Order: sequence, then structure tokens, then C-alpha cells
Amino acid sequence: MSLNNMTKDELELLSNKDITSLILEDSSESINTADLFKKIIELLELPESTFEDKIAEYYTALSTDKRFIMLKDGTWDLRARHTSDKVVKVPDEEEEDEEEELTEEEKEEDDDELEEDSYDDTERSDYDDDANEELKDLVILDEDELELEQ
Repeated sequence: MSLNNMTKDELELLSNKDITSLILEDSSESINTADLFKKIIELLELPESTFEDKIAEYYTALSTDKRFIMLKDGTWDLRARHTSDKVVKVPDEEEEDEEEELTEEEKEEDDDELEEDSYDDTERSDYDDDANEELKDLVILDEDELELEQ
């Protein structure tokens, strides 16, 4: 489907992201956010105030759509046209939290520390006695008994 062959009525049935995809397919270059949105406003014959009112929403839509990528120069293009080395890298929280690769010696030291930090059995038995004391009067009912009580 080519953008040049479409009527305004046909374009109005598409989302801004779909129109953006068509614009980028017809273009041999990547395009910045403002120019893309201005072209959509022009194609749909929308009032100029739409640009100010909706540009942030449009940018968010492009950012979340997997069809598009933002290149290092701040322009947008179709993801299918590019390898990942040209894409702006936005670090995920998970990547920031990943641990560095540990050597075998460091792994053994960590294991030793974990063993030293293990709980003391005497402290644990005191806790178990207290918990058992609190639970001694606990009565467990099955579903049938529960229904009979209601």
C-alpha cells in the first residue's frame, strides 16, 4: 500500500503510527519526530494547533511501537532497515542490576560467607517453640465442615 495512492478518507481510517510507517516506507531517509508529525497533520488536513497539542503523545506512540527505531542522530526509521548498532541504546533496569561475572575464587569466597552467615540452631528452636505454642489451639476445617458452620 503506497501513501501516494491513498485518499484522505482512507488515511483517516489509519492510526498515526500506521501513517508514519507508510511515510517512512516511501522515504529513503530517516525523519525527525516533528517533521513526521507535521506530514501527518498535512495529509489529514488537521488544524495546526494539533501539532502543539499532540506531539508528545505522538512521540510516545513511536517510542513504544516495535516497528520504529530512533537512530543516533535523533531521527526515526523502520526497524527492518537497520542493524542494532545504529539504534540508540536505552539501558533497561535489569541490565543495570546484572552482576558482573565472578571468577571461581570469588564464587568460593561468596559460598564461604554464606555458610558463615547461616542461622544459629539455638535461636531457631526458640522461635519454633514460640510458634508451636501459638498454634497449639489451631483447628483446621475442611470445606464441608466450613459450609456446615455457616
